[in-house]
Amino acid sequence: MFQFPKIRELSFLVYGLSLTGISVIKFFKNNEIKNFKVWDDHQKKIFNNYRTKNLNKTLNQVDYIVLSPGISLIKNKKLKRFKKKIITDIDLFYLTNKSNKTIVVTGTNGKSTTCKLLAHLLEKNKFPCSLGGNIGTPILSIKNKKKNYVIIEASSFQLAHSKFICPNYAFFLNLSVDHLDWHGSKLNYLNSKLKIFSLQTAKHYAVVNKNFKRIFNKKKFLSRLIVNKKNDYFKLKHKIKNGYLTSIINDENMSFVYRFAKLLKITDKSFIDSMTSFKGLAHRFEIFLKKGKTIFINDSKATSFKSTQYALSSLKNIYWILGGLEKKGDKIKLSNLKKNIIKSYIIGKNTSFFENQLKGKIDFSVTRDLKNSIIQISKEINFKKNLPKSILLSPAAASFDQFDNFEERGKEFKRLCKKNVGKFI
Repeated sequence: MFQFPKIRELSFLVYGLSLTGISVIKFFKNNEIKNFKVWDDHQKKIFNNYRTKNLNKTLNQVDYIVLSPGISLIKNKKLKRFKKKIITDIDLFYLTNKSNKTIVVTGTNGKSTTCKLLAHLLEKNKFPCSLGGNIGTPILSIKNKKKNYVIIEASSFQLAHSKFICPNYAFFLNLSVDHLDWHGSKLNYLNSKLKIFSLQTAKHYAVVNKNFKRIFNKKKFLSRLIVNKKNDYFKLKHKIKNGYLTSIINDENMSFVYRFAKLLKITDKSFIDSMTSFKGLAHRFEIFLKKGKTIFINDSKATSFKSTQYALSSLKNIYWILGGLEKKGDKIKLSNLKKNIIKSYIIGKNTSFFENQLKGKIDFSVTRDLKNSIIQISKEINFKKNLPKSILLSPAAASFDQFDNFEERGKEFKRLCKKNVGKFI
């Protein structure tokens, strides 16, 4: 069996002082772990008392480098030489966690919603739980109690460097092309996700969809394999009185949560009752406004076409806003979706990728930003007054060319829609 090292006998460098790095420093202080230094390539004035004066010497001397998840080794050649030393905040959690049962969720799409659904299910059925990781609260900052269930959303950035992650329940939802500029290849991206199973033993559970059964068996992981079956969930889906959850966009998320409910022996009735009161997350197929027969949907979290595809398949008569920083290797395939789209509006500083992808497939305009998109849609939509219509922001791209993050992009879209709603008849 794998032996975990004793954390107080180790030395660390905290590399990167963003939200995660700061949570690591607080964790060290709270747990009286004194043998650590800090470094950030850009922030020069914070945590000066702990800042190393000789980065190269410290990199060579410390046992582990706790790396902020956004830092890619492809872009940081100096760190690449120390790859074997690099760990994450999730590793520190596992090095000190003795009493919690953990649930780690990864995949390209649906992680945050699935984590929230799992937390909602547990809370409604009187299982104490905490939630953290990539979903927003660093895992070392959660309010945790003994014998809690701890739900961790794990990004591929975190998992790529993980060395001690060992969940009681590991969920691998799905995989599509994403973050290739960070990982370098789809194989590296896949292997980062598979880290959630590597230290599991026969007493742990691995829950995957049928596409990953062969990969799981080939790798000879030791945990108990549970293959998710959507048909089991579909038998009771119609009983859940929650329009957000029963849309096609959440079928995969819900089927995984239902599988977990079965592992915990939660009854079908309790599962249905629990899910009825769930409220969706902001920026994820968020229907936030209605005006007559027109609905407005904020799907700003959709940063690849695969994630946008769910929204396009769930709606009719769509006025679709897309664009931003395209993902390396991403392709927009509209063959079965064209009938759902009336017109698209391309935003972003560089629109050529999206113009080339849409040319000859659907009608589009280059509007450059959200404000111009809303104004143009409001002018064009009135020619089709009697149709139910969907105003959809689902960018299929990252936001960083015009916004700090997808949340800021989604908030601005909602603000503009509410301000101009009177123009939509």
